[in-house]
Amino acid sequence: MSELPRFADMTFEVPTRDGARAAFDAMHAELDAAETFEQRVAAIEAWSESRNARQTWVSLVDLHFSQDTENRDYKAALEYKDELEPALTDLDVAMKRKLLAHPDRVALEAHFGATAFALWEADAKSFAPEIEPDLVREAKLVAEYTELLASARIPFAGDEYTLSTITPHLVSSDRETRRAADRARWAWFASERERLDRIFEDLVRLRHSMASKLGYADFVELGYLRMQRVDYDREDVDRLRASIRDEIVPLCQQLVERQEADLGLTPGALRSWDEPVFDPLGNPKPLGDHDWMIERADEMFREMGHGLDAFFRLMLEHDLLDLKARVRKAPGGFCTGLPTYGVPFVFANFNGTKGDVEVFTHEMGHAFQGYCSRDQILPDYHWPTYESCEIHSMSLEFLTWPWMEKFFGDDADRFRRIHLTQSVLFLAYGTAIDHFQHLVYEKPTCSPAERHRMWQEMERAYLPWRDYEDTPHVSEGAFWQRQMHIYQMPFYYIDYVLAQICALQFWDAAEADREAAMRRYVALCERGGEASFQALARGAGLVSPFDPGCLSDVVARARDVLG
Repeated sequence: MSELPRFADMTFEVPTRDGARAAFDAMHAELDAAETFEQRVAAIEAWSESRNARQTWVSLVDLHFSQDTENRDYKAALEYKDELEPALTDLDVAMKRKLLAHPDRVALEAHFGATAFALWEADAKSFAPEIEPDLVREAKLVAEYTELLASARIPFAGDEYTLSTITPHLVSSDRETRRAADRARWAWFASERERLDRIFEDLVRLRHSMASKLGYADFVELGYLRMQRVDYDREDVDRLRASIRDEIVPLCQQLVERQEADLGLTPGALRSWDEPVFDPLGNPKPLGDHDWMIERADEMFREMGHGLDAFFRLMLEHDLLDLKARVRKAPGGFCTGLPTYGVPFVFANFNGTKGDVEVFTHEMGHAFQGYCSRDQILPDYHWPTYESCEIHSMSLEFLTWPWMEKFFGDDADRFRRIHLTQSVLFLAYGTAIDHFQHLVYEKPTCSPAERHRMWQEMERAYLPWRDYEDTPHVSEGAFWQRQMHIYQMPFYYIDYVLAQICALQFWDAAEADREAAMRRYVALCERGGEASFQALARGAGLVSPFDPGCLSDVVARARDVLG
């Protein structure tokens, strides 16, 4: 690899259908002509290089669009990518099928690892050329949803806000301010209700149609394959959901009741707009702006060491961070990989709340893992499957706790307590999102109104304290429409619950022996995706969330600390 350029100077080769097909024909011929094991390995490595180039193109096109959703060139590039990508997937899957059936598969598995072959099996089962047009349509619908959310302009208190920049008012210490801001936000969603319902209706029917074409009873089965879940299934998740209802929801109810008392509210008076705030002072805020935060982060990572120091300097020197909220920028935060250059990129929307620190440390956990495993033997191992990816991100949120004074000063202990409280509360919410998606795709012909009632059913089961009063739209069961994963990447949510259970174990371990916990964390990052979720967790000294007793132990420790 040549000297690493700055982000603005990173380029990619735009593939074409004919060019890609010719390149794959040549790679197939090379593999077919290979007479020795070394030649077969070389052919697979050539294929891997082509996948790295393709992923860099995909990541940069998606990233540029997220940075400016109204840029015509970026949107045109996204549309071209969305139209071409299923055809490229077809070519990739054909190569995977060839390797799965290869006469020398045993030796190739021994060299590259069995995990890659398990992942390729899932990919082969989740794709066929017949669904190429459906995948193009799905990508266009997802882009429409992303663009719609980025276009939000919310009038409030004499000003106009995006979904990202209104957040400080949603967590105001003044109850009436946050109530009014909450109503303003949901009024925008209500104004777009017909479009939001229509986009999701189209997505559900389209995804169910793809599952039917591939021979599956419903999209749940296909969704699990698309998420490459190779060592647990929907029955395992169903049992975990039952444990969450039995063990976590009652604890969450207690935490909410204490929150209600801390806010000075009478029993039963807590409303949905109160939930983000945990004491009358309001939530702690970072003590400086974006540039000040970057300076504090640099200090933090220098003191943490373990490779995070040099890595963060690399990210800064090559402009691999886009953290400021702005108009036309997509909401949310994410990390993406640029494998041609061997680096990640972190995207976020700082808005002056404590969430800036949480999102930043979360996405830096993803980025550090991607960098640590950049030299893995196959692109399939640069990142693990999503639930494993979230271990690195959620764990770094906790592993940075000793440095929170840098960001919050005297409010650092308040931040830590709220962060732990919200981490436990999230287990219930994240499970509700997952259960909701199962219901939706098990009954794909439901109407939008019936789906809203499904969400209300989930709130009664997992979030029984929630009360929206008469807030527009959301009081009718539409809260889920702000959760971008549901539209963009179905079934990507129980992953956060599984990872949070693992991250809480890392937090507990770090409280006992920080250096040992950090060594285990870095070793896990270096493994990338070379093993499945449960194998990676156990290899890092963690108990799988699916193992009996795991949830009880995690809850007991959190309960002790939270009193």
